[in-house]
Amino acid sequence: MTDTADVKTQTIETLSALPPEETERLSSEIITALKTVFDPEIPADIYELGLIYKVDIKDDRSVDVLMTLTTPNCPAAGELPTMVENAIASVPGVGIVSVSIVWEPQWTPDRMSDEARLVLNMW
Repeated sequence: MTDTADVKTQTIETLSALPPEETERLSSEIITALKTVFDPEIPADIYELGLIYKVDIKDDRSVDVLMTLTTPNCPAAGELPTMVENAIASVPGVGIVSVSIVWEPQWTPDRMSDEARLVLNMW
C-alpha cells in the first residue's frame, strides 16, 4: 500500500500504514523540497511548472516520483532527475527515492501554476 500525493491537484490519498499526520508532513516537506529545484533555463521551479506528475510515498518511506520535462530535447534532462532525487532525499524520514521520466501525458503550459505564469510573464 502507498500514500499518493497527486501534486497537480495536491490531494493526498492515505492508503498506507503510515499515520496520516506523518503522510501530511512528508508530503508538505517533499513539495517544499521540490520547489527548490529549478530548470536551469527557466526561472521557475519544477513544481510550479507542473513537471511533477506523481509522488508516491510507500509504507517503507521510499518515494517514487513520476515527472516529465518541457521537451524530450531538454538540455537539463540528464541533471533534473538527480536534482529531484537529491531534494526529496534531503527530507527527514524519507527512504530511497526513485525518479522516472515519463512523456505521457505530454507537458503543456496549461500545467503551470499561476505563480509560474507570473514569473514567466505568460498571462
